Parts: sequence; C-alpha cells; structure tokens
Amino acid sequence: MIGKASGNKREDRTGMISLINVFTVDPANQDRLLDLLARATDEFVSRAPGFVSSTLHRSLDGTKVTMYAQWRSAEDYEAMRQDPGPLPFLEEALTIAKFEPGMYEVVRTFSPINR
Repeated sequence: MIGKASGNKREDRTGMISLINVFTVDPANQDRLLDLLARATDEFVSRAPGFVSSTLHRSLDGTKVTMYAQWRSAEDYEAMRQDPGPLPFLEEALTIAKFEPGMYEVVRTFSPINR
C-alpha cells in the first residue's frame, strides 16, 4: 500500500530508498569529514537524477557522522555511483573514517497525533 493513513501511522511503499551511512571518525577529524561529505553532495550527488534529499548529522561526542539520503530508486542511486566526480571526496573521507553503509526502504512514518 502506498501512503495508507491510519491515525498517526502511514505505510510508505513508494519504491523510494533511504541510505543511512554511518562514518566512525576520530573527533579531531569530524569537521573535515563533514566538509568532505557536504562538498561531494553539494557539487555532485545533489545534481544526480533521482536524488530526493539528504541530511548530514554529527554525533555530540565527535566520533560519528551520519548521512541520511533519499533516492527515487535504487537504480538512480547506483547510476550516480558511476559518476567519478564525487570520488576524490569520498576516497579522502575513507582515509580518516570507517564507513558502514546501509540501504533501506521506508516501512512506516509516524507523526504526532492531533489532540
């Protein structure tokens, strides 16, 4: 079902994918990693067909950076990965951080219940 509403819950079966990529980094390099990921996204990734949005997060203890991104489809994401443009940023990021990728589909979205 696509977007079936039920109270504060909604089933989301749109074909869209979400990427939740967690980078573990030395706190001294967190800002550098954030800059590399922001530049790759601003200059290349966000211009790719099928890109919907992304959000960059930093942990309060300085040891993690997480990028949450949404793509119209897995195929669009894979096509973007063929672009050599963002590679220098990502290769440099991997010299200072460990990368744990994850590809997901949204199953349900929750929002506040109006009272």
